[in-house]
Order: sequence, then structure tokens, then C-alpha cells
Amino acid sequence: MTAAPARQATGQGRLAELDLLRFAAALAVVAFHYLVAFASIWGQRPSTLFPAVAPLAGLGILGVELFFMISGFVILMTVWGRGLGAFARSRLVRLYPAYWLSVLAVAALYGLTGAAALDPKLTPGEYAVNLTMLQRAFEVGDANGVYWSLWVELRFYLLIALLVLAGVTLGRCLAFMGIWLAGALLAGYLGDPVTEMVFMPGYAPYFIAGMALYLMHRFRPSWPLWAFLAAGYALAVRSAVERVAGRVELAGKAAMPVEDWMVVAAITAIFAVMTVAALGGLSGLRRFRLTGLGGVTYPLYLFHSPVAVLLIPALRDSLPPWAVAAVTVLAAGLLSYAVYRLVEHPVQRLFRPRPRRAGTRRAESRPSARTGERTPVP
Repeated sequence: MTAAPARQATGQGRLAELDLLRFAAALAVVAFHYLVAFASIWGQRPSTLFPAVAPLAGLGILGVELFFMISGFVILMTVWGRGLGAFARSRLVRLYPAYWLSVLAVAALYGLTGAAALDPKLTPGEYAVNLTMLQRAFEVGDANGVYWSLWVELRFYLLIALLVLAGVTLGRCLAFMGIWLAGALLAGYLGDPVTEMVFMPGYAPYFIAGMALYLMHRFRPSWPLWAFLAAGYALAVRSAVERVAGRVELAGKAAMPVEDWMVVAAITAIFAVMTVAALGGLSGLRRFRLTGLGGVTYPLYLFHSPVAVLLIPALRDSLPPWAVAAVTVLAAGLLSYAVYRLVEHPVQRLFRPRPRRAGTRRAESRPSARTGERTPVP
């Protein structure tokens, strides 16, 4: 396919609409945990305490799928025109500081208090392995239940690293997405653990769809990109229905009151809003300063569980359920903002690449003689 010319000033810089969608995804996960999943923390099924919203909150389990789709978009935007070293550094700085703090917080929670709900029952050595974020590779349990998705993200980064080594161009992106999609289909058919670990058939559709949307955002829509998006949507619907159905079967319909059609509707909404965002339909949100929301999202995802373990049992007998949930969400949000401002933000500023001289920047922004694309400046 002949590369369409990149849109002027498109594909670079932070997109406020994605910060808002990230935050919405995190809130969806929090709602799922607080209002549906955390029975051991509440001492009873949360769905009986919040019956009016339990079906909608149950769909919050799909907030992680939205995260994956945003990640496909953003990571491809991040690596465009950059080398492997810059990509690795950006991911290390972005993921590990808050993550390390969350592992230490969980270890302190269960080591220094009498908390028992969601206790992973890890040894000090297993907590140390968790600090690597590679605990699943060593068959060590997660200190925090949400860490499973970070293992998925890390495998996505390894695949992207191969693309970066080859050189990120439109044609290579299309080839990469095609190979990954074929590998995911094959892995799903074979059921082989090794190919499933590499190609991630349950989650590849979201990353691939997110990448296709970034390419639409950067180069304008084309039929190959629409085809990847459609394929991602079809596979995502099947994967999401199977994942949620497994959760319903495990917990019971009363505890997880979500129907298949609701899952299909939620995935359709996720793909629709991401497509609208990629094509500029939410660009009006860029007038608002939403960077803080995007910054709080990752700490909120990491810390909302230990905050719930600490607060909900202490408050549930003295306050109405909605008040307990509201106070806990507020506490988790304030803690997450503190982690963002006092830990993540300073570390990211410290390791942010220094601006280059104007002459160098002008040289790097010239169109490539081979592709006609402008090379983005970090």
C-alpha cells in the first residue's frame, strides 16, 4: 500500500482525550472491584449492597480492555521515530516507580496490619520477585491482583521492541500487525501455552486495533486499517464474551449480573469511542488541562485495592455502603494524586530527554527522502 502523507502536526504530542479515556477505564475497574468483585472485603456480595448499579459496574471488568486499546495507540505513537533505548527508558520510567511503591505498600499492609482480605500470602522473597514485574515468568503469584495486566503489557512491549529494531514505518507496521494477528489466530486454534504467551490471542485484538487507529490518526483512514480494526473488533467481542462468561460462571449470576449482550454493547462502545477519538471527534477536549487525570490513572489502578482492604472493613459497620464506597474512592484518588505528584512526576522530569539545539531539531524534522514522512522529534 502506498503511504498516505502524514497529517500536519498529527500524531505527536499528548492527546487530552486519551487521558480522559484512561481515567474512565481506571474508574471502571475501580467500580467493578468496589461494587461487584470485592466480596471478601465487604464481608458479603457487593452486588447485594449496590443492586441498582451492579450490572453496569460488572462491565467495569472491561476497563482493562480499554487500557490495552489505548496502549496500542499510544505506544505506537511513542516509538515513532525513536530508537529502542529511548523506548525502553520511557517505559521503565513510566511503569516502575509507582509500581515499586505499590508492591512495598502491599507488603507493608499485610506484614504490619491484621488485614486478611485479598492477602496474596507471599514470602519476602516472592515480594522481591514481584519488584521485577516478571513474577509470572517465574510462576510467582502477584502481590496485587491487578498486576496480571502489566504482564500482558510487558509482552506487548517486547513485541513492539522487535518493530522498533526493524524500523517503524507504515509498511512495517502493517506487516507487523498482520503477522501478530495471524499468530494470535493460530495460537487460539492450537491452544499451545508457548504460542499463547507470545501472541496473546485474548488481548492482541485490542492492541492491534489501537495501532490501526493510531495509523488512521497519523496517515488518514484506509481500507487495510479499517480491515484491521474490523478484525480486532470481531475477535475482541468473542474474547470479551468468553472472559466475562468465565467470571460469571466462577462467581455466580447473582454476584456478577452481566449478560452476554451487555458485553457486546460495551465492546462496541469502546471501539466506537476510540475510533471517534482517533479521527479527531474528541479534539475539543484538548482545550482542557487533563494531564493530571492521565497522570493519576496508573497510581489509581495500582493502589485502589490496598486502600479498599484497609478502609472498607474499618468503615462498613458504621457508614452506609454508598458512603463507604465514596470515602474509599476519594481516599484512593487522593493517594494516587500524591503518588503522581510526589513520585512519578519528579522521576519523569528527571529522566525526560533534554531539548536539542534548534538546528538539530530542524534537521530531524525534515521529510524523509524515502517515505516523505516527517521524523518526529522526541
